[in-house]
Amino acid sequence: MTGTTLHEDEGASPKELLLEAARRNNTDLLEEVLGDKRVDADFLNHSTDGVGNTALHVAAQYGSLEALDHLLDQEGLEVDPINRMEKETPLHKAVQYANKEKVHGLEVVEMLIDAGADPRIRNKQKQRPIDIVDPRDTKLRGVLQRAEYAMTAGDDLVADDDEDDHGPASDSD
Repeated sequence: MTGTTLHEDEGASPKELLLEAARRNNTDLLEEVLGDKRVDADFLNHSTDGVGNTALHVAAQYGSLEALDHLLDQEGLEVDPINRMEKETPLHKAVQYANKEKVHGLEVVEMLIDAGADPRIRNKQKQRPIDIVDPRDTKLRGVLQRAEYAMTAGDDLVADDDEDDHGPASDSD
């Protein structure tokens, strides 16, 4: 086929290539997929495997740090999509990976948190990511506790700001 991109002549769909690139940490293939004009944030957020894992879930599950970095750079990418089977976010998958691969897994978790992943979301078993951390991994537990505290404190600050309409500025009416 002339002008074909994304291996259409080989039968793999852009969705399949996206998920495979995330699984294998294949940044060349990922860049090819992301460069296709049909691939936008909506495509990235809704392209899932059989159990509802997005490319972000897959990259987190396999510790594909470079692929994760590329994905998180995409404008409009949802950082907390919830899969269908376990109702888990990519952060849940990253913690499961970190339970096996301590140092590298911590980097995956930190990258997701830095991108705004919410550590308060519970899965089907009502567990937050911190609830599935290996109890001996105090470093990972600390990272998740700080992230959860920062998000909770941030929510409280926003709520306080919304409620405080009677400060000194309003006296100058």
